[in-house]
Amino acid sequence: MRILVAGLLIWSFNAVAQNKTLTHDDFDRWNQIPSSQISRDGELIVYELQPGKGDGSLHIASPNGKNLLDVPRGEGAKISWDSKYVVFKIKPQYNKVIELRRKKTDEDKMPKDSIGIYDVAKKELTKIARVRGFDLPKESTGMLAYYLEEALPAKDDKSDTTKKKEKPKPSKAVSKDNGFHLVIRSLRSGTQDTLEYITDHQLAKRSNNFIYHTSGKDSTILEGVYYYDLANKTSRPLCRTKGKYKQLAIAEDGLQVAFLSDLDTTKALIRDFELRHWNMGKDSAMVIAKKGTEGIHSDWLVSEHGKLNFSESGSRLFFGTAPAPAIQDTTLLPEEIIHVEVWNYKNSRLHTQQNMELDDDKKKSYLAYFDTLGEKIIQLGTKEIPDVSVANHGESEYALGSSYLPYLKNISWDGFPLRYDIYSINVATGKAKLAKKDLLGDPGLSAEGNYLYWFNAADTTWNSYHNESGKSYVLTKDIPVTLADEENDYPNYPDQYGAAGWTQGDQHFLVYDRFDIWKIDPQNNAQPVNITNGRASHIEYRFEDLDTDETAIDPSTMVLHTFNESSKDEGYAIMKNFEAPKQAIQKAAKFTNLKKAENAETLTYQMENHQVFGNISATNLSFKKPVQISDANPQQKDYAWGTVEMVSWTSLDGRPLDGILYKPANFDPNKKYPMIVNFYRLSSDDLHDHWGVKPHRSTVNAAFYANRGYLVFNPDVKYKTGYPGESAFNCVVSGTTHMIDQGFVDKDKIGLQGHSWGGYQIAYLITQTDLFACAEAGAVVSNMISAYGGIRWWTGLSRMFQYEHGQSRIGATLWEKPSLYIENSPIFYADKVNTPLLLMHNDSDGHVPWYQGIEYYVALRRLNKPVWMLNYKGEPHWPTKWENKRDFNIRMNQFFDHYLMDKPMPEWMAEGIPATEVGINKGLELVEE
Repeated sequence: MRILVAGLLIWSFNAVAQNKTLTHDDFDRWNQIPSSQISRDGELIVYELQPGKGDGSLHIASPNGKNLLDVPRGEGAKISWDSKYVVFKIKPQYNKVIELRRKKTDEDKMPKDSIGIYDVAKKELTKIARVRGFDLPKESTGMLAYYLEEALPAKDDKSDTTKKKEKPKPSKAVSKDNGFHLVIRSLRSGTQDTLEYITDHQLAKRSNNFIYHTSGKDSTILEGVYYYDLANKTSRPLCRTKGKYKQLAIAEDGLQVAFLSDLDTTKALIRDFELRHWNMGKDSAMVIAKKGTEGIHSDWLVSEHGKLNFSESGSRLFFGTAPAPAIQDTTLLPEEIIHVEVWNYKNSRLHTQQNMELDDDKKKSYLAYFDTLGEKIIQLGTKEIPDVSVANHGESEYALGSSYLPYLKNISWDGFPLRYDIYSINVATGKAKLAKKDLLGDPGLSAEGNYLYWFNAADTTWNSYHNESGKSYVLTKDIPVTLADEENDYPNYPDQYGAAGWTQGDQHFLVYDRFDIWKIDPQNNAQPVNITNGRASHIEYRFEDLDTDETAIDPSTMVLHTFNESSKDEGYAIMKNFEAPKQAIQKAAKFTNLKKAENAETLTYQMENHQVFGNISATNLSFKKPVQISDANPQQKDYAWGTVEMVSWTSLDGRPLDGILYKPANFDPNKKYPMIVNFYRLSSDDLHDHWGVKPHRSTVNAAFYANRGYLVFNPDVKYKTGYPGESAFNCVVSGTTHMIDQGFVDKDKIGLQGHSWGGYQIAYLITQTDLFACAEAGAVVSNMISAYGGIRWWTGLSRMFQYEHGQSRIGATLWEKPSLYIENSPIFYADKVNTPLLLMHNDSDGHVPWYQGIEYYVALRRLNKPVWMLNYKGEPHWPTKWENKRDFNIRMNQFFDHYLMDKPMPEWMAEGIPATEVGINKGLELVEE
C-alpha cells in the first residue's frame, strides 16, 4: 500500500494537549472566516470571524500582525478609498434578539443594527445607532451615506454624536414604500446633512456627488429625482413630479445621471416608462427614450427591468427595451378565466421550465444604448439575438451577440454544453454579423472587444473571430496535448480546462491544458507557446486574478496557483513577462483566498491542511516570512485531532485508484477500528482540506468522526458508460477490502455514507453486497426509469439529459437500452438488501424528486427491511437551516454509533416519532434495551 502522509505545516499546534472529544455543541462555537479584505495601501487587513451559531466579530489588523481593533458583532466592512477609514455594521446581540423574539416583542421595539466608523490615524471608533445600511464611494474619499431606521426629530440634524439627545419617536411615514432618511456624513469632520424619505440612491464611482429619489412624504421637498452636490451640500431637482422612478444611474465621474420615470398617475396596465438623462449645464433631466423614439422598435417600450449603466467614459448609456407585454382582460370574472396549459411537442421549453422562468421572461429586456455624444439610440439586442455583451467597461467597438433559442428544445436530452449561434455586433451601428452557427460551447468576448472566442466541444479546439476583418481562426490545432478533460468518464463531450483570459491590447489569449498555460496569438501569426511546462512534474498552473476591476491580464507580473497532482501539495509561483515561473511557496497544504493590495505588494492568503485551520497570513510577492494575522479557533489545541493519508489500490476491473484515509489521534495499528466509507466521485485531490468543526449539510465531517474514534475512508470512483452502479461497486468494494487487509479495520463495523450521486451509489451497493454493517444515503435516485421521465423542479428541466449524457452515465435513451435502466436501478433489487439504511430526502428537493426516496423507502418497508427516512420539511436537496443541519448530523451520528459502536438506539430509531409530535419531540434520547 502506498501511503502519503500529509506533512504538518510549520505552524501546527502542540499535539500533547489534544485530549478532548468533540461534541455536537462544538458546532455552534467553531469559527469560520466568511470574508476578508485588504486596503489599497496594504496597511489594513479586515476580516470577520463567524461561529456556527451566535455573535460573530470583526477584526482590523496591520500586515505585521498587530491588532488594531476588535469589534464584537461587526460585519460587512468597507474600507474607504484613501484607506483612512473602515466602516461596518454592528449587529444586536444574538441572545438578546432571540430572547425578545420569544417574548413576541413588536418589530419597532427590537434592537437594530448600528454602524461603526474607525478612524485609522486617530485610532478612534465612532458608533451610530439604529442604522439600516451604509454606502461609500468606490473610488472617492471623505464621504459616508447611511440610512436611519426611523425619522429624526428635526429635518436637518447636523448631529454632534457626543451630544445627548432624546430618543426619536418612530415616524409612521418612514417605511419601505415611503423611504428612509439618508444621512450624508463627512468622514473627516463628522458634519452631517439629512435627506428625507429616500427610496433609492446611487453614488458615483469617482466622485462624492450622487443621485437620489425621494417620495416627498411629510417632507418640504417634493417627490422626484435630485442630484446632490456634496461640496455645496445642495440638492438640485432633475425631475420634480409625482410618479414612479426606477433604475437610478450615475456616470463614474458624477457628471451625468439617468433614470426611468413613469409620470402617469392612472392605473394603466401597461406602464410606459421614459428614459431621462441629465448632465452638467442642463436645468433638468430630459426624456431621451420612450415608446416611439427613433432607434426603438415602434411597438417596443423602454423596459423598467433593463439595468441602466454608463460606460467608463460616460459616452454610452446602456438601457433595456422590450416588446409591450400581453395584458389580461380585466372585465373577466375569476371564474371566467381558463387556466389551462397547452403542452405542445413543438414547444422549445417544457411548461415546467417556462413556469420556473416565468418571472425572468416577463422581465426580459434587450440591450440598447444612448450615444451621449451623438445623442442617438442604437438597439443591440433583438428577439433573435437576445443576449449581448460589450467589453472594456462598455467601451469596445464590437459586442458579442449570442442565441441558444434555435437549440433550446435539445437541452432536455443533450444537456450541457449548450449550442449557440454567435454574432459580431458593430456597436456604432447595431448591425450583427453571424460569426459561428451551431457552436457547441460557450462563447466569449476578448478583454478589449477585438475578438470573439470560443471552445468548440465537438473538436476540443479554441477558436477566435476577428471582429474587424470577419476572419475566423482555429488557434490550438498545433498544440500536441488535448485542452479538454483527459479523464472524462461521462458519455458526453469532455469539458474544457478553461482559460486565464486575454492580455492587454488583446495581444495574447491564455488557455489551459491539464497542467499548463499556453500563450496563443489570436490570429495565428505565431505558434502557441507553453509558458509553464508543468506536465513533466505533474504540476498544474492556474492564473490568480488579483485585480478583478481590470478586464485584461498584465503579463509583467502574474501570480500562478500551483497544484502537484501526485503529492497534492499547493502553492504560488511568480511569472514575469512570460519567463519561466518561479515557485515562491509550496507546502503540503491547500492555498486559497489570495488577495493583493492595489497600490502595494502586500498579499494575504489562507493556508490549511487537515490538522490546521486556514487562518489569514500576510506577506509580499516573495512569499517570504509570512505573518499569521488571524487566530480563528485557538480552542482546537485542546482537542484530539486526527491525521490524514493518501491510499492507493487497484479496482476490481484493474484500474489504479487513490483515496483518502482519516485516522483518529494516537492511532494504534494493532487495534480494530470502525470505519465509515464516504464517497461521491473523486476525493483524493482534497487531501489537504481542513474540515473544521461544522455540521455538513450532506456528508460526514471526517475530522469530527476521527476525533470520536472512527476511521473515515474516501475512495475515488471512476466510471464505465452504461454501468455506473457496477463501477461504484468495483471501486468502493475493492477499496474497502484493501483497507480491511491492512489489519486495523473491524470488518464487521463498516458503514457507508453519501448524498445525491453518492446516495444513489450507496442505494445500489447495498443491493449487491452485505459487506457493510449499515448505510446512510441522502437524496437517492432509486428508480432510473421513473427518474428519467421526471423533472428537475428547481429548473423545470427534463431529467433525460442526466441519464443520456450526464452524471448518471447510462449513455442511451430508455427505449434504446431499457435493460441498463433496470440493471442500475436499486428499486428492482430491493429484496436483496440486508443492510440497515438511513435515508434523508426532503420534500422540497429541486434536484432529485423526493418520490425517488419514497419509492425506495416504501419498497424496503414492504420487505420489512430496517429502513428510516428523514424529511426536513420545506428544505431543498439538503438541510439549509442551521438547526436542521445540526439535527441531521446528530441523527446520523446516532445511527452510526448504534451499528458501528454498539451504542443504544435513540428513540426515533427504536419507536419513531408520530406526526402529532413532529416539531415537539425530537426523539434523540437513547433507549436502553
